[in-house]
Amino acid sequence: MKSVSLFLALGLGAAIVAASSCGGKKPAQTAPTPNADSAAAADRARQDSIDAANRAAQDEAERVRRQREADSLAALSRASEDVRNTLAAMIHFDLDKSNVRSDDMGSLDQKVAILQANPDLRIRIGGHCDERGSDEYNLALGNRRAQSAKQYLVSHGIDAGRIETQSFGEERPLVDGHDESAWSQNRRAEFEVVSGGDNLHRP
Repeated sequence: MKSVSLFLALGLGAAIVAASSCGGKKPAQTAPTPNADSAAAADRARQDSIDAANRAAQDEAERVRRQREADSLAALSRASEDVRNTLAAMIHFDLDKSNVRSDDMGSLDQKVAILQANPDLRIRIGGHCDERGSDEYNLALGNRRAQSAKQYLVSHGIDAGRIETQSFGEERPLVDGHDESAWSQNRRAEFEVVSGGDNLHRP
């Protein structure tokens, strides 16, 4: 009987050992949790990327704004120069005459429009003659020519106080020469800006 009990005990022990070594449940393994520092670094990198993109967009918008401003200023400058050139265009006179010729009225009409579009603009008209005639005569003739051009502008609505006149007689020839080709170019009235011409507007 003892041997049977011993056998049973041994069998039971072996079964327990076998069961514990083969069929036992292994402890559950938990998934590793992400490192908090790595997540924060990823967030910072993402935010940095967004900030960099925003800065690039702002820089591009500023560049476009500055380019448009520069283009606008350049266009204004070109327009102002065109107006100044139109204003400076000379008119010419026949021999011993001071009346405005019909072929110069269009040029004076353009000057009227410019003066109307630029109310602060003041100009000076200089009257010139060719070399023939005495100094005194040519100074008087140059004055009549300047006054004639001024009167045309005034008769078209420009305040006389905005226009100065001066005679140079034969002292400042535009073209050197002693023939009609030179003389015809020297019989003229010139127009220059006295004030208010920094930023001229088109009519």
